[in-house]
Amino acid sequence: MKKILFLHGFYASGQCVPAIALREAFAGRADVLTPDLPMHPQDALCFIRELIDREKPDLLIGNSCGSFYAQMIAPVVGIPALLGNPHFQMSEFLNQRIGQHEYKSPRKDGKQSFVIDEVLVKEFAALEATQFDNCNPQSRDQVWGLFGEQDSLAHFEPLFLEHYNRSILPPLMKSVHGTYRWQNGCYYNTQTRCEAFAVYYLNHF
Repeated sequence: MKKILFLHGFYASGQCVPAIALREAFAGRADVLTPDLPMHPQDALCFIRELIDREKPDLLIGNSCGSFYAQMIAPVVGIPALLGNPHFQMSEFLNQRIGQHEYKSPRKDGKQSFVIDEVLVKEFAALEATQFDNCNPQSRDQVWGLFGEQDSLAHFEPLFLEHYNRSILPPLMKSVHGTYRWQNGCYYNTQTRCEAFAVYYLNHF
């Protein structure tokens, strides 16, 4: 059975809506791992790498900040990755939100509050400066980006396409240039996003 590692967004956890939707979509077809990630980026990267070495997943799926991590790790470990609405400028995002916050889904350690401070912002900024350094010719076709046309926070498809070849905007309508676009309408539904991940994984990996 295939194994998928899902990396959640910054405010989320392994029990967020996309994680649950993926587990349900792949029930009986793949083992979906949905761990809680550490808040600090270097801790998160070390945690993810150790988990990959131990569990040996066949695919990485990230959402927002989780996609930021997946993009950096996938080329190193040689695993295909699907990046859902990747946020490549987390420092800018966090700098506008200094202060105390609550996670939007439950974490296994029971800690639901956290603080965004200048130290955390600088940690993300340091990683952003080198985040595409591991991109290589093989990974250009193994790392796919899934983007929402009405996503109000992450507008990074042009930056993604500077480094990778596969950009997706569901439903599954392929343009002549290899970029996937809506047939009509818009796309920003978490459940649909996860179902699209499932379809693409089964059809292409």
